[in-house]
Amino acid sequence: MRPLIGITTYREPAQWGTWRVPAVLLPASYADAVAGAGGEPVLLPTGAISAEVVHRLDGLIVAGGADVDPARYGQTAGPHTAVVRPERDESELLALQAALDRDLPLLAICRGMQLLNVALGGDLVQHLPDVEDTGVHDPGPGTYHRREVHTEPGTELHRLLGPTAPVACHHHQAVHRIAPELTPSAWAEDGVVEAVEAAGRRFCLGVQWHPEEGHPEGGVDSRLFAAHVAAAG
Repeated sequence: MRPLIGITTYREPAQWGTWRVPAVLLPASYADAVAGAGGEPVLLPTGAISAEVVHRLDGLIVAGGADVDPARYGQTAGPHTAVVRPERDESELLALQAALDRDLPLLAICRGMQLLNVALGGDLVQHLPDVEDTGVHDPGPGTYHRREVHTEPGTELHRLLGPTAPVACHHHQAVHRIAPELTPSAWAEDGVVEAVEAAGRRFCLGVQWHPEEGHPEGGVDSRLFAAHVAAAG
């Protein structure tokens, strides 16, 4: 049987045909990447996720999206933290905790990596352009910045990607104080942490970039999805 891989979702106003209503949605590239790696994608609706549902899964992916509410890590929102989704934070924190309790294989992408860090006791930089000597990580609406990350020898990510990898970035926030259970495993050329992982778990990896959106050579970068689905199987 193909392993069941839960993927968290957005909850946003959406329009199709003559309808404009609140919708639970997800970029198709996530589900396509999971299916292409041999998994069975299961979309988890924001606002209606339970620990019981997560316990039926074989793996969990926490997708990208809006900023994490700074109240979750003891800060007030800065001027650039304008789009938050508290309902999504609550749903995904519940899903994360259920997955961590069961040691489910976990892949956390962009916002997902940030939320994983917060869930385990870390905090975030709210706006990277405010940090001196930081390069471009968010090139603007609807676009990705192509960069190369450097991985830490001996880590799972180094084993999967090698010493360097081209990636697609779109984030204006980043991890700051890293949770005790997590270890940095990749950096951008400006020193920003681009990946974390947890040793001693079956598979627990967070990446700040978007592997579902591919890389400069074209196509989805399937390596992380394949490793996640393999661990879930």
